[in-house]
Amino acid sequence: MSHVIQLALAVGEAAARPSAGPARGPVPVPLAGAVAVAAAAREAGITAIRLLDGVAAGHVLDPTVVGAYLAGLHDGLGYIAEVPTTHNPPYNAARRVLSLDRATGGLAGVALRAGGGDEVSRAAAPDPRAADPAARWSEYAHVLTRLWESFPRAALIGDQEAGVVVDDSLVRPIDHEGAFYRVAGPLDGPSSAQGRPVVVADLGDLDVLDVTAVAWSADVVVVDRERAAGADAALTEALRRAGRSREEVALLGRVEIARDDLDPGDPATGAVLADDLRDWAGEHRLDGFELVPTGGADAVVAAVRALTPRLRDTAGSPASARPGTLRAALGLPEPAAVAA
Repeated sequence: MSHVIQLALAVGEAAARPSAGPARGPVPVPLAGAVAVAAAAREAGITAIRLLDGVAAGHVLDPTVVGAYLAGLHDGLGYIAEVPTTHNPPYNAARRVLSLDRATGGLAGVALRAGGGDEVSRAAAPDPRAADPAARWSEYAHVLTRLWESFPRAALIGDQEAGVVVDDSLVRPIDHEGAFYRVAGPLDGPSSAQGRPVVVADLGDLDVLDVTAVAWSADVVVVDRERAAGADAALTEALRRAGRSREEVALLGRVEIARDDLDPGDPATGAVLADDLRDWAGEHRLDGFELVPTGGADAVVAAVRALTPRLRDTAGSPASARPGTLRAALGLPEPAAVAA
């Protein structure tokens, strides 16, 4: 079985090593290193690069800016920008991610992170006392998906002879008013070639998100080893209650890869780790993996080259042979319309 492979990457500047030892998790790589990683990822057959918004080991650049830069150099890859709810008004985030999606021809998504609010939304919040981060995530994701459908591609006519650019009867405000956000909309540009950008959710994000919170809007759900057992069954049931099927969502297992997990001089270490991951995926009905290498650019490239072909059962595929959108590359169907 071939698996979806998502690569987590922090791009920025690593912090000075503290006296207590190196911080856990990914180390930010400089932009030049990220270009090399993207090239290796494309060659190996990585489905998408998830660009992290923050890490303990340093400072990162804006994921939407990095995604646009890398996409201009390496097409055929998906680019998923992390966006926390904190300090990011949903209308602004929807525009930024859709702009990236349009520039990549439908190869973009957002990894929405649970958090606090923002000063713009707070000023007009319908319920200033609302504070549950899981409920905020759910409402924010719902607003994103509705905004991405507010300006259908069919509305963009561009008829010079008739002098009609847009059929404005098809462009509708969303007029959303919930506990956390009041958003009128619509967006000022047409929807995505893939229906709408992909939404990624992390189970256990801030220890508040679960399958119930993400079932209405998530297209990809990421789970770590501690939460993998039973995740497929729980997600399937939560999706059923939300009127969706398990086939509409990809379930990925997060795998942190330390520098000493792979020996570049011994290909057998890559084969052993890949076999272990495939067994894990089969046991818990995972559709793929989110690889999180913890070293610098060289370590990330080494992990990509050692593991990706073995996990995908392929030596990589040229861009011309790959699905045209991120949603298709993830094996997801066209999205159904979002209820108001």
